[in-house]
Amino acid sequence: MTKNNNRRGFIKKLGLSTAALSVGTSLVSKGKSINYLKRTKGGSLQDEIRIALIGAGGMGTEDTNTALKHEGVKLVAVCDLYEGRRKNALEKWGTDLFTTDDHKEILKRNDVDMVIIGTPDHWHKQISIDALNAGKHVYCEKPMVHSVTEGHELINAWKKSGKIYQVGSQGLSSLGNEKARQLLAEGAIGDLNYAEGFWARHSPTGAWQYNIPNDASEKTVNWKRYISNTTKREFDAMRFFRWRNYTDYGTGMSGDLFVHLFSSLHFITNSMGPNQVSAMGGLRYWKDGREVPDVMLGTFQYPDSEQHPGFNLSLRCNFVDGTSGTTYLRIVGSEGSMDVKWEEVVLKRNTRDSGDDFAKAKAAEKTAFSGRKRMLPPEEIVYKAEDGWKGAHYDHFANLFNAIRTNGSVVEDPVFGFRAAAPALLCNDSYNSNKFIDWDPVNMKVIS
Repeated sequence: MTKNNNRRGFIKKLGLSTAALSVGTSLVSKGKSINYLKRTKGGSLQDEIRIALIGAGGMGTEDTNTALKHEGVKLVAVCDLYEGRRKNALEKWGTDLFTTDDHKEILKRNDVDMVIIGTPDHWHKQISIDALNAGKHVYCEKPMVHSVTEGHELINAWKKSGKIYQVGSQGLSSLGNEKARQLLAEGAIGDLNYAEGFWARHSPTGAWQYNIPNDASEKTVNWKRYISNTTKREFDAMRFFRWRNYTDYGTGMSGDLFVHLFSSLHFITNSMGPNQVSAMGGLRYWKDGREVPDVMLGTFQYPDSEQHPGFNLSLRCNFVDGTSGTTYLRIVGSEGSMDVKWEEVVLKRNTRDSGDDFAKAKAAEKTAFSGRKRMLPPEEIVYKAEDGWKGAHYDHFANLFNAIRTNGSVVEDPVFGFRAAAPALLCNDSYNSNKFIDWDPVNMKVIS
């Protein structure tokens, strides 16, 4: 058996999530068919899961609202360093909530089973470890660490805890990713050799120009706690409310958005990650004092492995995009390609007619190409989420809650999460040092 066949057989044994997918063709036209994807079963509903939110900004609030759409889930406490968010939490979710600006007060509570961590990136690692040590399950926004030096400490704390820990790259639980994983394992595009991803934004808020409240001050913000694990400096509302723009607290475009693409790609391909990372970019438009680029390009070398052939990846991110704000991941193989979105997969496969037919068609021209096979237009098959699908974010929490209730496991645990976060964070290191970086994806460490 060839090496490629060994790989394909290995991937087919991975335990794909196909049991959760149902596919039916509803439209067929010349060279194109559209198929609708839907869930066929959900998680079990047993004991109530009591959750607390740590970091009640935009993403933490969205996470909590999504979690509360599930039956048997109750919010009991909220922590945030800004007084205004704590007040808003009481208005949104009920005046019986416990609120505080100290996450350790949350972790002392016996009525908290799980925490959602939606803080700025520089607090992800420590709050995660504190929560695991306190016996809490964790949903932590991506990236799960602020730098690659923090990864193994968090992984070790998780392994020791015996608790469920899921990273919040919610697209990983999408119908689109699951179908793409299945198609790749079945050989739909042949042998993988290249992938590319693109994430673009243009609106001010999409470029991290978040609102700064009028009452922002040291009276309403616990600034000392916010900077207690990083550079000491005077209060700066921009650094608190627009934290993604600054390296002390955020992880730049790659930590915010590339990590989504890495998570999807690694899930689809079962990859452990690249072994070489390089990045370049620049500050092209948002010259507002931020310390990170608003355009970034990354290139990555994936080694030949048991899971997949060697391939190359290119990622782009643009906060100055004046057109579409497009997001996609394209995976290319020897026999076709897939454009993967959370709610859709477009599969394109080239077909060929016979050399003899081509020769007959071109006989009058007597060309030198009559003996070659001619490439016909790609066969296109579209897989789309059925109307009524509740979305990847909802399903991501469904997977987490089911794992908690059944003492099961999740795909995006700290090992998976670190393997997705590390190459994204190394983009920043490559950009800042203007160097290629070698990475060991198996042992998860930088190679000097």
